Amino acid sequence: MELTKTLSAQVGISNACQSLMVSRATFYRSQQPPTAVRPLPGRRSGRALSEAERAETLSVLHSEEFVDRAPAAVCATLLDQGRYLCSPRTMYRLLAAQGEARERRNQLTHPHYQAPELLATAPNQVWSWDITKLRGLVKWTYYYLYVVLDIFSRYVVGWMVATRETAELARQLLLESCLKQNIAWGPTNDSFRPWPGDDFQTSGLTAGRSRRHQESEPAARLE
Repeated sequence: MELTKTLSAQVGISNACQSLMVSRATFYRSQQPPTAVRPLPGRRSGRALSEAERAETLSVLHSEEFVDRAPAAVCATLLDQGRYLCSPRTMYRLLAAQGEARERRNQLTHPHYQAPELLATAPNQVWSWDITKLRGLVKWTYYYLYVVLDIFSRYVVGWMVATRETAELARQLLLESCLKQNIAWGPTNDSFRPWPGDDFQTSGLTAGRSRRHQESEPAARLE
């Protein structure tokens, strides 16, 4: 606009605006002093709650009877008692102004539990095993691949292909794998019932106990 004003003093406003491709209305408007914007006075609705009514409503919402109830339920209960303070929406606005527009009940916070995990620092400390269903050459014929994997070395300590999936076959495979790795399988292991995909400590076999794992090792599943 300063360039347009300087050029208009020499060639005129119309020619200056046409040469600089500036609207004359915009040029004239820029030369006028800005008008002071007067702030509009705040208007208060005649139905707005007074300070005393706001304090009374908040005291009712904070009372022991209604401290854990929603404004809609509070309003309904007050109407049954023959009282009306304000609408539920107004109660929500009052609570929002106090920073209380959220779940007002005491919520149970669950502590963070660490997922159970078995760690191995050497071979033959923790094994993981799984059963994979394989399709046979004949239709509707399937085979079951039993695999026992050492999670430290990823070494397959035992495997077997069978035509069915039974606990006895799995027990036999684990027994043979323990014998190959010189791990004692005591008579107290009759109650040892690991599930496919479980990780278990081989040191617990002598005591007849197993440590169950929540999820199977991803690398232990062969497909």
